[in-house]
Amino acid sequence: MTNQAGGVAFDRRMLEALICPQTQTTLEYDAEHQELVSRKAGLAFPIRDGIPVMLVDEARRLDAG
Repeated sequence: MTNQAGGVAFDRRMLEALICPQTQTTLEYDAEHQELVSRKAGLAFPIRDGIPVMLVDEARRLDAG
């Protein structure tokens, strides 16, 4: 399965099992940016080749744009 950019698509069923590593809250899938967003933590975790990178050090701060 591939996404529009030609990369491997994220399996949305994974959202049921994944939680934010910092706040232990649910995540939102942002298909446009290929990220999993934790509103409570203010972080967006990247999805690379269909695999979520759930490391706080790799996450983008939401207030940083």
